[in-house]
Amino acid sequence: MTLAEQVGALRRTLYRLLTRRLSGKTRRPFTQLLAVKFIAMRDVRTQAELAERLLVDAPAVSRMVDRLEEEGLVKRCAGEDRRCVRLQVTEASLPELKLLEDASQWLDDEASQYLTASELAELKRLLEKLQAGLSQVAAQPMEGESQD
Repeated sequence: MTLAEQVGALRRTLYRLLTRRLSGKTRRPFTQLLAVKFIAMRDVRTQAELAERLLVDAPAVSRMVDRLEEEGLVKRCAGEDRRCVRLQVTEASLPELKLLEDASQWLDDEASQYLTASELAELKRLLEKLQAGLSQVAAQPMEGESQD
């Protein structure tokens, strides 16, 4: 199995476990919880950044942000220029963020049943290193790719 296949399979397993853990505690889909978390962490400020982070298209993120805004969990604020808005979480999002944090901690505890503390720390370190390196590669144009 390739690295991409292993990471993809692990991602699907983690997603399933977190979704199962959260069911019954919130009616909100896992992707919406992730969106709120990314906005709260200030990892993303715009809908375009959110779309990239969630790996979904811009219209889907726009509809998601519309729903989250209607439900009072996020708000759109004036951006640095007129063409984009800055996303911000509201106080109403805090209980949802706590649910996701608790589920994530539960998953870390589950992982500790299969990996030692030092193995978990090493895995996290290696994943961060791989992410940083591959992010640099992804930011560069690929051979034959147009640079419009």
